[in-house]
Amino acid sequence: MTAKTRQKPASVSIHSQRFPGESAGYRAARDKLLTAEVNLRQELEKVAALRRQLPLGGAVPQDYVFEEGSAHPEDSESVRKVRMSELFVRPEASLVVYSFMYGPKMAQACPMCTAMLDSLDGAAPHATQRVNLVVVAKSPIQRIRAYARERGWRNLRLLSSANNTYNRDYHGEDDKGSQWPTLNVFTRHDGKIHHSFCTELLFAPSEPGQDGRHVDLIWPLWNLLDFTPEGRGTDWRPKLEYAS
Repeated sequence: MTAKTRQKPASVSIHSQRFPGESAGYRAARDKLLTAEVNLRQELEKVAALRRQLPLGGAVPQDYVFEEGSAHPEDSESVRKVRMSELFVRPEASLVVYSFMYGPKMAQACPMCTAMLDSLDGAAPHATQRVNLVVVAKSPIQRIRAYARERGWRNLRLLSSANNTYNRDYHGEDDKGSQWPTLNVFTRHDGKIHHSFCTELLFAPSEPGQDGRHVDLIWPLWNLLDFTPEGRGTDWRPKLEYAS
């Protein structure tokens, strides 16, 4: 056997696309990362499949009554009551409820929730083609609507849970009234509303230096930053406003 036949064949890249000036070392490292990305994609789909296969959760204990206000500035005092069962505008679709950390004792809304809802407001017209989507906060509805106008939110359906126990029952707050940012999904089955899913990763132990990351999948900000060499960082957090 000659020396030539004993040589290992060059490794085959995953695809043929290349970029200006990239080195062989870069391509090798990028292919290793790409393999990890393919594996992650497969794992994400496995987790999503497990989520879809969850058995029916418990029936909601009551048809919660929320308060809803008008999005129009000239109608800031208008308030109507709406039951949870009425939130299924698309009867066959699930109801997705995000608990927004903006309680009556909070001096200002949560900057993290605000940053996420800034993005979700833009996505809402698309999402509501497939699901029923609402955002619930504990503050009075007039305060919630005033904040929405300040942020320029136009598409989110915003509700107040000030006069019901939804937040406490579905872990949007603790027994001391501290607010938690959870996302819950509900479905209707045989005329009853059942709980389907909650972002319980918030309550699971996390690695040192990590936060819950329980709603990262619907939050473009963090996913965008994760594409960069500097990443999302350990100290930076969204703010309600930034210097010009």
